[in-house]
Order: sequence, then structure tokens, then C-alpha cells
Amino acid sequence: MNPGKIIILNGTSSSGKTCLLEALQNLLPEPYLNAGLDKFIWMMPERYLDRPLWDDVLGLANQAGQSGHTLAAGMHRTIAVLARSGSNVLADHVLVEPAWLRDCAELFSELPAYFIGVRCPLEVLEQREKARRNRTLGQARLQYPLVHAHDLYDLEVDTSLLSPQECALAVQARLLDGRPPQAFRQLRQQFNSGA
Repeated sequence: MNPGKIIILNGTSSSGKTCLLEALQNLLPEPYLNAGLDKFIWMMPERYLDRPLWDDVLGLANQAGQSGHTLAAGMHRTIAVLARSGSNVLADHVLVEPAWLRDCAELFSELPAYFIGVRCPLEVLEQREKARRNRTLGQARLQYPLVHAHDLYDLEVDTSLLSPQECALAVQARLLDGRPPQAFRQLRQQFNSGA
């Protein structure tokens, strides 16, 4: 059985990952399962989803707690199993932890896994946080220097310049351009070489 494709959308809170994921699910001709971070977080018992238990158990916006690390590891392995079983998978992620990036590189480097950077200027992220009212103010600022620190993607999109549909078209074009995904493989090589 041929593995399914994986598309990992990495960006800060309020960068537009969820809107892009929905646009991709609507655009791509084959079905893609949504196995993003929020799907896994919402599996937690409800009492853990509000502060202060969230901070104590899952961790902070820029640093995971032990349960946050366990949750991310389970998410990564679930994505790999789904893809190896033939399913296409989309996942939005906030890779604030270097260990999470290393884990993704190890698990996804031999699969058709595309790593997409979802970028947006900090001032726009902070405006979106205020407008959304369902986000903790300051999350994007804390995450901003961390999520793209590795600076290696198969494609990057800027959601301050492009609509979700335009970003989705750019991702689709990358999937169809004939070049295999390389980012996770290159990241794994960097990690294994000690770079």
C-alpha cells in the first residue's frame, strides 16, 4: 500500500493555520484527514482546558508541560500511522519545542510529508489575537521567535498577503510541481549530524 501524503502547517497562534487547513480540505481533490494539534488537545478532559490547570498540565504558549510533550508525541505517531495506512493527513501545529521538530523529522522524513511554514508579521498576529477574543493575549509574541527558528520548509506562505484560498492554491501547486518534499529529510540529516 502506498502511503498517504502528510501536510504539516506550522505557525504561531493566530497565523491562519486553521483557515488554511479548511481551505485545503475544500480544494484538494482527494480527502485529507484533519489531525491537527487542537484535535488532540480537545481530547483532554474538559477540566484541563481552562487555566490554571492548562498551564500546569499542558504547559505555556511557548513551553510544553509533560502532558503537552506526551500529547504531541502521540499526535506525531498517529499522523505517521494514518499516512502509512494510506490516508492523506493535514495537521496544523505550533512547533515551539525543538524536541517536537526533531520528532517530526524522524517520523516523517521517509514519508511524502510536506512541511509548510505559515508566516505572518507579529503586528498582524497581535491584531488578530485582540480581534478573536478567544485567544490569550501574548501567545503569538511568545511563540514568534520559536516556531520558525529552524527556517527550513518545503513551502512558506504569508497569510497577511494572501487569503486562505490563495495560500491553499500555493500549497496545491507545490504538491503538483513534481519535486518530492525534502524539508523533514534535511532536518533529520541536520539533527543526526549534530548541526
